Amino acid sequence: MKSQDIRSKFLSFFEDKEHTIVPSAPMVVKDDPTLMFINSGMAPFKEYFLGNAKPKYNCIADSQKCLRVSGKHNDLEEVGYDTYHHTLFEMLGNWSFGDAAHPEVGYFKKEAIAWAWELLTDVFGIDKDMLYVTIFEGDEKDNIPRDIEAYDLWKQHISEDRILMGNKKDNFWEMGDQGPCGPCSEIHVDIRNAQEKAEISGKDLVNKDHPQVVEIWNLVFIQYNRKANGKLEALPAKHVDTGMGFERLCMVLQGTQSNYDTDVFSPLIKEIEALTGKHYGKNTEVDVAVRVISDHIRAVAFAIADGQLPSNTGAGYVIRRILRRAVRYGFTFLDKKEPFIYRLTDVLSTTMGEAFPELKAQKQLIENVIKEEEQSFLRTLDQGLVLLNRIVEDTSSNTVSGEKVFELYDTYGFPVDLTALILSEKGLKLDEKGFNQELQKQKDRSRAAGEMATGDWTVLNADGPEDFVGYDTLEANVKITRYRKVTSKKDGEMYQLVFNVTPFYAEGGGQVGDKGYLDDRHGDVVYILDTKKENNVIIHSTKNLPKHVEETFKAIVDAKERFRTECNHTATHLLHQALREVLGTHVEQKGSAVQAKHLRFDFSHFSKLTDEELQDVENFVNRRIEGKLPLEEKRSIPKQEAIEEGAMSLFGEKYGDTVRTVRFGKSIELCGGTHVKNTADIWHFKILSEGAVASGIRRIEAITGDAVKAYFIENNKTYMGMKNLLNNAKEPIKALQNLQEENADLKKQIEALLKDKARTIKLELENELSEINGIRFLAKQLELDASGLKDVAFDLGHQMDNLFVLLATEKDGKAYMSCYISKELVASKGLNAGQVVRELGKYIQGGGGGQAFFATAGGKNPEGITEALKMAKQYVQ
Repeated sequence: MKSQDIRSKFLSFFEDKEHTIVPSAPMVVKDDPTLMFINSGMAPFKEYFLGNAKPKYNCIADSQKCLRVSGKHNDLEEVGYDTYHHTLFEMLGNWSFGDAAHPEVGYFKKEAIAWAWELLTDVFGIDKDMLYVTIFEGDEKDNIPRDIEAYDLWKQHISEDRILMGNKKDNFWEMGDQGPCGPCSEIHVDIRNAQEKAEISGKDLVNKDHPQVVEIWNLVFIQYNRKANGKLEALPAKHVDTGMGFERLCMVLQGTQSNYDTDVFSPLIKEIEALTGKHYGKNTEVDVAVRVISDHIRAVAFAIADGQLPSNTGAGYVIRRILRRAVRYGFTFLDKKEPFIYRLTDVLSTTMGEAFPELKAQKQLIENVIKEEEQSFLRTLDQGLVLLNRIVEDTSSNTVSGEKVFELYDTYGFPVDLTALILSEKGLKLDEKGFNQELQKQKDRSRAAGEMATGDWTVLNADGPEDFVGYDTLEANVKITRYRKVTSKKDGEMYQLVFNVTPFYAEGGGQVGDKGYLDDRHGDVVYILDTKKENNVIIHSTKNLPKHVEETFKAIVDAKERFRTECNHTATHLLHQALREVLGTHVEQKGSAVQAKHLRFDFSHFSKLTDEELQDVENFVNRRIEGKLPLEEKRSIPKQEAIEEGAMSLFGEKYGDTVRTVRFGKSIELCGGTHVKNTADIWHFKILSEGAVASGIRRIEAITGDAVKAYFIENNKTYMGMKNLLNNAKEPIKALQNLQEENADLKKQIEALLKDKARTIKLELENELSEINGIRFLAKQLELDASGLKDVAFDLGHQMDNLFVLLATEKDGKAYMSCYISKELVASKGLNAGQVVRELGKYIQGGGGGQAFFATAGGKNPEGITEALKMAKQYVQ
């Protein structure tokens, strides 16, 4: 059975059981601070389990793309070494969201267990004798009994000797340290051959990390809530959350012994073989590398398609790390020294594009970004090899410092396992203990910076979700419905407040959250420092808890900051329209940041914008501002209707069935942000910069309104200052050009004079050379610049053999040195100019490098020049 058919049959089965089939949510998480990526099938539905929103459908099913590479669920380092762990995987799931007010809605353990058994054994035809199930054995500490209900239900389908007890680690699912949780029942499959089964029973291998006895489906019964103090309380409504690994299911149904032998991965593996000339299945190291690359290309491609580009921070850093791991395995074990992973995008979009159309739609972008990342990291590897050679040269023992290797890893991104491999080839060892100590220090620093203690919510009023009224007003009378204390190293003690109604816009869609304050009838003021959304709840952050939490407050948004932000947000819409008009309809928004002071807009385009194109874009926006276009807004209209009206949507954004559209003239977009009432409010739009973010992705930074006024005032001051310096020239630009030409002529004259001086000095220095052990030696400080030192050294070197020269100078409070060694001395005496300047550089509190015959150094301590020159003689004695 093909993988596409397996996915289709799963969804059809639950559709027949009156489940609504929903598409996969974007893999990149936007409004949950506890997650970077969707790491389980339930993650997109957390708001329903937490009671922050009501689901439109009580029973749903889907195939959710998930990524596990960071935090608690981290499979990255295991990927490639076994046959069933992955970074990106599909989770097939069915869900029932209970409703305390309507207990007849949905289903629980009875139906979940029966349907799982029916699908696996009747529909997919898996032999019952291959299956085992586990139930929760109970836990005394939490005072939870054994899940007898699940046990009795399983007895109706499977023999009792195949129902196994599972501990809290394996059979009690928790969302995190706090939140909904409950017992789970796992279904495991044993795909070993008959002889292996006869030698040892499958029940003894369940949850023992055996590659052919694996968990295939987990049925989670969410019935408790874990509080901050660790105690459990019963939930008012019970839910079902199931997750079945798609890749593992394909392995079972296609009769293979590895996920990588299924048709999910085999097309990718064949393409890797074709691109590298290596053959899968014949060499362990090659096999691991092929599995790593075939897995990681999926994770990176899906992330880029969902809008997450590789970067140096946050989620972008995780994606870059995954891709670099793939490049490293290709470089080390498949002998690929040039980009090739990007060429797998075509196969991936062909095999998975039907189920996930974003792969086809974003194919060119994915290719461009991956290729540029490969090129960049391959350059890093080349640079790292040079730096590693220097470390080896400076190592006197057979063990290389773990601290220096960590610096190579941390600063330059050079992989430690590649370092260890190269050192072993040179007969050297890596100080692994020292490296791990430095790595642990870094982890401890990072963990301490990000640690946050979150208390339980204190609920004052549980009347349902809050209403956002900030489109229509900046002030509202509010009541606090719940609050909690959070403590972090960065911010100290803070409080998070939730209101019954709020005018504060929560950060989202690129727009920053509102600031403002709460005012009560006693005259007390509490400042709102930020507003964010977490699992569909608008959270207002304050430094202090209001004294009278149960009273009514007046919530007031900072009007000036909101207005400036609205100007910038509306300008991004007009900018998007302008770019598509000037450059072409291939332009798509790839990200934005809208703040009060400025805006940033990322978009797809293949080349740098010319000055004329930038001016055309700027003029286009300003004409719409001058056109005084009114805001035309539609709230809660069907998404399909909005798309038919021409509204633009963004890949990687999660939209509901109903949406809000924002129109200014012919610009219409799906948008939840706040905007000006008329484009005239923006006053003016000015582009500050345009540049590349990644291959095929450009970024424009711009300002509007008050910021433009300040920009013009500052520019005018600069202009008038320059004009004064030019004696109020009538044509200041021409006057400046004349000055530049005069300056260039003077520079040429100075260079000529310095060269004459260098030649004169060279003749003098020839008489100062001394001979030591057959080597012509000179160490001297001169009154030249660094370039002059080089000229003198090379002039002497071209005329004389067996020469060792170290020249130094002081310029602008800094020290410079140049070392020249005749090539015959480099060969016969083993002398190395690079090593000389690195060792003598410590006297001038600096360093340097270069080639064996010529190298330079610079430092901040000119007083050390004398000692450095004195120590130079040791190299020839």
